[in-house]
Amino acid sequence: MRPNSLFLLALLALSPLPVAAQEASDATIAMADDAPDEGVVAEVDPLAPRDAAGLTLEEFQWVARPIVVFADTPADPRFVEQMELLTERGDALLERDVVIIVDTDPSARSDIRTALRPRGFSIVVISKDGTVGLRRPAPRDVREIIRAIDNFQLRQEELRQGG
Repeated sequence: MRPNSLFLLALLALSPLPVAAQEASDATIAMADDAPDEGVVAEVDPLAPRDAAGLTLEEFQWVARPIVVFADTPADPRFVEQMELLTERGDALLERDVVIIVDTDPSARSDIRTALRPRGFSIVVISKDGTVGLRRPAPRDVREIIRAIDNFQLRQEELRQGG
């Protein structure tokens, strides 16, 4: 599957759809997923967007650098643009232990939304130590994001240690 196809499938999974469209989407996804043989672990795309519902920032502390993308709806053009931008240089993000978390439902009041308190669209990049390293109210390209990550103190230590 192409990266854009994975993005669209992930976006569909996060978007509420009418029941008929949801059933068609489920059938399409079911056909697209070739079930692995029993006992074989399916590969999961580490950059596949994760829904913020049920997640906490503490789960990622010292393990990964979350990029959290907030919007009031998955149809927000800024959200769509940001998600497209994040698919452009996945290798650079993987190299920096990034996970992508999305929250497009303000009424759900996820723990992450409560902790970061965004207003409308927002992108927040968090360091492995749990501190906010970058917060912007508009989409950012991956080059700017990785530059910010590379300036994080823990990332500088990783680079000095050859990691």
